[in-house]
Amino acid sequence: MKVALDTNVLAYSEGVNGGARQSAAVAVLEQLPEDTAVIPLQALGELYNVLVRKAGWASDRARIAILAWRDAFSLAPTTEAAIVTALDLAADHRLGIWDSVMISVAADAGCRLLLSEDLQNGFSWRGVTVVNPFATPRHPLLEALWSNGARAP
Repeated sequence: MKVALDTNVLAYSEGVNGGARQSAAVAVLEQLPEDTAVIPLQALGELYNVLVRKAGWASDRARIAILAWRDAFSLAPTTEAAIVTALDLAADHRLGIWDSVMISVAADAGCRLLLSEDLQNGFSWRGVTVVNPFATPRHPLLEALWSNGARAP
């Protein structure tokens, strides 16, 4: 099962919003079976902004973090088709355009899950289900993913 990672999971892993969030995000990433996660390119751009503007990191430090994420995971591109599809998704479901792009890119990448704290937990579209990896109880799809090849937290 392929999984897309939203910006907040990456940002928390970098320590944005404190140590408790960082520990939770790192635990989520450690539970993912190898080679299942992809990062939408948009998430890397958003992460850079979060690190520099919100967390106050120097741009060089943020750049190094972004490149490390790029090297550690497969990337899912934002294509013209993904943008056009996201427009329909945003209009049909009253979602923000950038959230819609994230979902559209995840669908195009063949992901079954989009791990995000910021989107509606349980929202499904084109085979992608948005799951808050920090929510309890855990979503059944996340439980299934973790029970098929990863340690339980």
